[in-house]
Amino acid sequence: MANKDSPEFEAPAAGFWNYPPPKQGPEVPYKNDASPNPVLRGTPLAIAGSLIRSSSSIQSILWKNAKFDTLCDVSGLADYEARFDPSVIPFDSAPSPPTVKSIAELPRPFARQNDKLHYTIGDFHEAYTSGRTTPTAVIEVLLPLIRKKGKHAVAFLEIKEDIVKRKAEEATQRFRDGNSKGILDGVPVAVKDEVFMEGYRRWWGTKVDVTRGKGDKKTAWCIEKLEEAGAIIIGKTNMHECGLDTTNNNPNHGTPLNPHNPSYYCGGSSGGSAYSAAAGLCPFVVGVDGGGSIRIPASFCGLYGIKPTHGRISARPTPDMSVCVDGPLASNIDDLALVYRIMAQPDPHHRTSSRFPKSFRTGPPQRPDSAPKYLGICPEWLARMDPSVRTLFDAAVHHFTTTLNYRRVEIKIPYLPQSQKAHAVTILSEARSFFNTLQPLALTDLSPPCQLLLSVTGTHATAQTLLSAQKLRDLLMRHFAHLWQQYPGMLVLTPTTPLPGSRIDRPGDIAVGKHGVSDGDRSLKSMEYAFMANFMGAPAISVPMGYVKGEKNGKKGEEGEGEADVPIGLMAMGRWGAEEDLLEFGRDSVRLLDGVGGVRRPRREGAWVDVLGLAVGGDGKGKEEMEKEKAASAKAGNAEEIGGEATQQQQQQQQQTEVNGTEPTGVTQAEEGHEPDTTTTVAADGTTKTNKNEEAEVKRNKLRKRSTATLKEKEREREREKEANGTA
Repeated sequence: MANKDSPEFEAPAAGFWNYPPPKQGPEVPYKNDASPNPVLRGTPLAIAGSLIRSSSSIQSILWKNAKFDTLCDVSGLADYEARFDPSVIPFDSAPSPPTVKSIAELPRPFARQNDKLHYTIGDFHEAYTSGRTTPTAVIEVLLPLIRKKGKHAVAFLEIKEDIVKRKAEEATQRFRDGNSKGILDGVPVAVKDEVFMEGYRRWWGTKVDVTRGKGDKKTAWCIEKLEEAGAIIIGKTNMHECGLDTTNNNPNHGTPLNPHNPSYYCGGSSGGSAYSAAAGLCPFVVGVDGGGSIRIPASFCGLYGIKPTHGRISARPTPDMSVCVDGPLASNIDDLALVYRIMAQPDPHHRTSSRFPKSFRTGPPQRPDSAPKYLGICPEWLARMDPSVRTLFDAAVHHFTTTLNYRRVEIKIPYLPQSQKAHAVTILSEARSFFNTLQPLALTDLSPPCQLLLSVTGTHATAQTLLSAQKLRDLLMRHFAHLWQQYPGMLVLTPTTPLPGSRIDRPGDIAVGKHGVSDGDRSLKSMEYAFMANFMGAPAISVPMGYVKGEKNGKKGEEGEGEADVPIGLMAMGRWGAEEDLLEFGRDSVRLLDGVGGVRRPRREGAWVDVLGLAVGGDGKGKEEMEKEKAASAKAGNAEEIGGEATQQQQQQQQQTEVNGTEPTGVTQAEEGHEPDTTTTVAADGTTKTNKNEEAEVKRNKLRKRSTATLKEKEREREREKEANGTA
């Protein structure tokens, strides 16, 4: 290794703990010689999973075919240390702008600018403070949609209705008393299944509850911070099994389909959370990112998502891994910034989080007006993207460099393909080690794709291979430290993924109770840009960049057709501790979508829930939207039973409806939880036929009219009752 007196040594950056000594990496030509992997599904996949799991010889063959053992042959690694912990922590020395003391002093999200956009945290807060609706009314709208058999149930693995209702009632009372906790009070949020939450079971996306039915005893620190601010956790969300892929294909609990285009996946592994935000159920959600699992779903679902600096956000007691972090996804950048700052409050009992500066900041460090903001572009890396993504990316670079104070600089990054292999060896080895603690979960309980990954990469990594991977991590961190010394504040710019979404190839691929699908090439391609931030522990953000042509009902559609839309994300990676710079970049990126009306909510009918419109009522809009939701719920096939209890008929209806674009028939109100005094049948064209039980219909209309009374009328009635009882 170089010492401080050698000519190749560069002084580390001041103001950091554990900062890598800057050193330019070797100049090596880019060469990606990965061998193609077959796509496996159905019975062949099940047989392969069983054989590979039980045969060390086959595992060795696959290991060598993937060329993981070549990590030991990477030239120059002897000059670097094996770095197992990528944590780099900035000191809080004279922050500019300074930190503030409370959430109330943080910048507040604005209300949405028009009714074609998603609701913001600001919209919920305004609705509560003005008395137009209450947290209780919002929860009453959401629960029927996300509980078993609800239209959006597939996005959730567990809901504690008693807890959710109690939290909503408490928030409602605080607003009545004029004692709100602030901007986040009463706002619904969904949390990824793997995050610890007191009283909730934890599945890790598998079919086995690793808490043995007891639920976790403690809530993760970052979730506690959200709850302390008044946010209401409405449930734990679906995820890719063990978090080990990028589609969120889950044969155990069902696969949430992309709200923008049901022929596509939501992305993973935080797909259930991304679905919840994209479908309008929550303005923000919580995910976990080990190789792009926040940013990839954010990209595919048209959201913002931030992967923080490693160790910045504490999820204690969730076990730490050297590549995984918790973080938020949101439908607008201001919500993302607020929630990140709340989640990132230092945890005094966490090894790294406790050392980070306070997170209550109002913006990035101030810089001279003349100081350029650098965008690092690596041409070799970017050559890997799809042409449709390239078009949007080039337009984004042009926007930043011509209308804003950004300067494009070309950079070189050594050993990119080898680095992705090193990340895969690291995360799968750590996952395999952690998996051994998840009793009673056994390898045979997993779907064949997970068995393949954990049996081969998670088991066959030798000590020498793992050490070589960590030396390569040190090489990369020192090389990027060198680049950030050359170009202070540089953001490395790429698409979030090189793919224009992730299409569901066959309806059988997403069938509950089946085997899923194993497509290693697509997995690696999806993570091609995202993995680097995880491997180095650096922060990164994904922002909506635009929309491309997708498939509509199995055929190539035209951009702008609604169901043909496929969102595409833009990603920026910053220096350790540069989250505020990334959030500023996110705000600058908003203008990218001016030509298409901003960050679109899903435009196909019934894909987006008008939560506040339904909760407000009284103006006719809530009632109208509720009727649309009921009709769409009857037509949808996106409501699998939680825990794999859905019938094959329900699954076939889902696949037929959402993937192929045809409607199931014979869906009745009784199936949707209504009283069976009338029966509604949904035809293939979407029309309905209802029997002539007019008396029942009259009763139902009366109930609907009562339910649309305004909040103020209800409040006045309660006040009169209190006065009559002498308890006002």
